[in-house]
This record gives sequence, C-alpha cells and structure tokens, in this order.
Amino acid sequence: MDLKKLQLYKTPLVFTISCFAFYLSFAYDLERPDFIKLAGLYLGLFFLSFKLIQMQKHNFWFLAGAALLFRLVFMFALPNLSQDYFRFIWDGRLIASGMNPYQFIPDNIIGSSNLVIAQASELIKGMGSLNAGNYSNYAPLNQLIFAVAGFLSAKSILGSAIIFRIVIILADFGTLFFGRKLLKSFGLPEHRIFWYILNPFIIIEMTGNLHFESVMVFLLIWSLYLLHQRKWIFSAIVFGLSISVKLLPLLFLPLLLKYFLRASTPLSMTTEKNSKGNATKTGHPGRLPARGTGSRRIDGFLKLIAFYFLVLATVVLSFLPFYSAEVFLNFMSSVGLWFGKFEFNASVYYIIRWIGFQWKGYNIIESAGTALAISTFLLVIIITFLRQYQTTKQLITNMLFAVTIYLIFSTTVHPWYLAIPLILSVFTEFKYVIVWSGAIILSYYAYSHSEFQENLWLIGLEYLLVAGYFLKEFFRKIY
Repeated sequence: MDLKKLQLYKTPLVFTISCFAFYLSFAYDLERPDFIKLAGLYLGLFFLSFKLIQMQKHNFWFLAGAALLFRLVFMFALPNLSQDYFRFIWDGRLIASGMNPYQFIPDNIIGSSNLVIAQASELIKGMGSLNAGNYSNYAPLNQLIFAVAGFLSAKSILGSAIIFRIVIILADFGTLFFGRKLLKSFGLPEHRIFWYILNPFIIIEMTGNLHFESVMVFLLIWSLYLLHQRKWIFSAIVFGLSISVKLLPLLFLPLLLKYFLRASTPLSMTTEKNSKGNATKTGHPGRLPARGTGSRRIDGFLKLIAFYFLVLATVVLSFLPFYSAEVFLNFMSSVGLWFGKFEFNASVYYIIRWIGFQWKGYNIIESAGTALAISTFLLVIIITFLRQYQTTKQLITNMLFAVTIYLIFSTTVHPWYLAIPLILSVFTEFKYVIVWSGAIILSYYAYSHSEFQENLWLIGLEYLLVAGYFLKEFFRKIY
C-alpha cells in the first residue's frame, strides 16, 4: 500500500523537490543583474508550480504544505531583488527610538548627534538615494510592523528581515484561509486559491523581497468575505486596516455604491454561479426581510454611509499617533512623487511620454501623471454606474477591472503591485493577471546594467502578452 502511495506521489514529489531547489538557488545564489539566470529560474518555477497545482488540485494539504515549504526556504536570506527593506528597518528603528518616521528625511538626519539608530550608515547606503532622499510614504499599519522589528531586532538587519518574513507568511496563510472559504461560498473550486498562494511571483516578491502587499491582500480578502456574509460592520473596519497597510484599496470605495444600493434582487435570493456555471441561490446571515424596492434602497444607502464612515474612521485613527500638519504634508508630497516623478514598467504612459517628446521636446511626466490619475478616477466612476453588482463575485470582477485600469494608466508598475489584481482574479473567470504575473519578470531586465536602463521592447512584449490574453478572454466571454 505504501509503495502504491509512493508511486502515486512520485511525480508531484519530483516537482516539489525541483521547486525547492530552484527557490534555494533564487534565495541564496542569485544576483539581480544576472537577468538570464533570474528569468530562467522564475519561468522554470512558474511552469513547475502550475503543473503541481494541476496534478494535486484535489489535495489541499499537499499544496498548502508545499506553499509553506517554499516560503521557509527564504527565511534566512536577505532580499536580492529589492532595496526597500532597508527603509522598512530604518522607519521601524526610528519609531523604536521615539522618532516620527514621517517627519524626517534619512539623508537629512544621518549626521545628527541625536540619532541613535544601529547600522544607520549601512541602512542609508542599502536603501539607495531615492528612498534616503524622501519622506516615508508607508502607511501606519505598515509602520507598526516596522516598529515591531525595530523593538525586537534593533541591531540585526537579518533579524528584522526574519520578523518581516514571519508576518508576511502568516498573512499569506490568512489569505489562504479566507480565500478558500470565499471560493467555496461562490461554488468555485477551492484549488484556485493556489493560483495566488503557490504563484512564484507571490512567494518571491512577498516572502523573498519583503513587500507587504501580502498583508494588505489578506485584510482585503478577509473584508470581502465578511461583506459576503453580510457582516458589514466588521468588514468596514478590516477594509480600513487594509488601507492602513497600503493606500490602494481606497480605489475600490466608489464600487461599493451600487453593491449596497442594489434593489432588483432581494438579499435573501442573491445568486452565484458554481464551478460548472450553474446558478445557485446563496443565503446570507442577517438577510433582510422581503420589503419594497424603495425601502431596500434607503437601508442600503444608510449602510453604505456607515460603511464609508467606519472605513475612514479606521484609517484616520491609525494615522493619529503620527499626525501633525507637517507630517500630513510630508506624507502627501511623498505619495505624490509616484504620480509626478517616478516611472518604471509603464504601458499607456510610455506611449504618451513618447508623444510628449515629439510634441514638446521634453518629458511631460508631471502633467501626464496628473491627467492619467484623473482618467483612472473617472473610469472607476464609470465602472461604478455602468457595471452590474448583483453578487459579491460581480463586485470582485469590477474591482479587478478598476485596479487593472489603475495599473495600465500608472507611470510606475513595480512587480509587487500585481498582488491585488492577482488575488481578485482568482474569484473571477479572467486569468490574464496570471499571465501578467509571469510576464512581469521581463521588467527586471532594467537592473541587468550598472546604470538602470529599461528595454522598451521587453516592456512592449510584456504588455502585448497581457493585452492579447485579456482581449481573448473578454471577447470569449461576450460571444
């Protein structure tokens, strides 16, 4: 019997061991400028991981165990694809020293006699001139995580990285827990959650490179699950906490308007489609009694206002320990840099930039960035009023479209920005973000030179693959 089981698991075990070896090489034997090795390992992991999901899609605990194993590989490694963690450690140690991280630019206080941060020069050098020359733009709940590392590991960079990593791994498994429950409530195959949890992009960018989008995603999925269960008060608070990690979920607030105001279908008779495409009725705790359309609209509107209030109150309360008029201006100026100064791996913006050079003769990023941000907001409003919102699944699909528009119109699209659209796509019929999570590795070519230099042909190929797959899915859904 044991031999039969061993034979049954022979191929999955080979794939798992191969992934383990690839992640080991990625974590401890890779330098960012080596683009060929970087891309080779990444694409190999992409193939092996999705084949593993395909082979073991009915074996939840095998896949969950593999997801944990692959993350633990990185436990004692310092990130090799990102410098951001140096700033995380810096902010955390500032807080541990009783200083406000939003109040000081690292370069401006490095020589101060009052600065008592261990390894300060090493942290400044590690974070690079861009981070060291600007105010912190990391939201309060993120700062709380940094502070924990600042208190518990005040003199060890690796120790701080391990603390960050533990938090991120716990967040990923929180996403696994609530994501699985949400899939089951939609009648969708629960193995879909591994398109996120076992995706090499998530393991490398979050656990490996210490990006806290994992924590934001966990809180967002938890909030959506609570909302689906009609526990909207707790959902609002958790949604606010998600914004307090990263500001991006603010983008989704307008989309909740029609979701709360929907009146054409009584809440007790909401339907979802299961994995076979059959409509099934979904009961909800605390469902409203049958009432007129007008009464349901009023109830929905009052709940919407209360939801918005709780979300914003949670965000405001998280900022209060740091707040002053000066700090608010510093934070907003730092956030504004992403729309008016920085550019990386963009799509629509690069086309506009080229047109600007032909027309104006210089980089028009400041005006173009503002115009693209306004366009994103207007398109999200259009989605809010023109798309259907009868179910939570439809809400998530519209959230996916909204964040996709945001990224397509952004001047800067770092790989880890794909975390939210990737998790949202798990609950929809669209898989173009999975393709994007594979193609995004092409953006790392920019770091293969001593002087940062993007290859626009590779960027074009990345977006051509994504756009092509999206259009294929979109028109297949229509016809």
